[in-house]
Amino acid sequence: MYEDKTLRCKDCGKEFVFTAGEQEFYASKGFENEPQRCKECRDAKKAATRQQRKTYKAVCDACGGEATVPFEPTEGRPVYCSECFEKMKAN
Repeated sequence: MYEDKTLRCKDCGKEFVFTAGEQEFYASKGFENEPQRCKECRDAKKAATRQQRKTYKAVCDACGGEATVPFEPTEGRPVYCSECFEKMKAN
């Protein structure tokens, strides 16, 4: 049903292949637009976004250790370090 397509990256201009498998995945997720960037440019954009995020230091409510979180902690809302958060998520 799907066939590989060659697309051009809007950032670097390099051609890249939008595979039949990727097209099927996009359709299953309800995405209507084709990718506009090659994998390298998508990865670079994600990395740049991650670097721009501000982080905050807090004290973990579970273990008392230091926690670094991507939101400003507010009084009355618990904050957990990554390890405690993963443990709570698993339960």
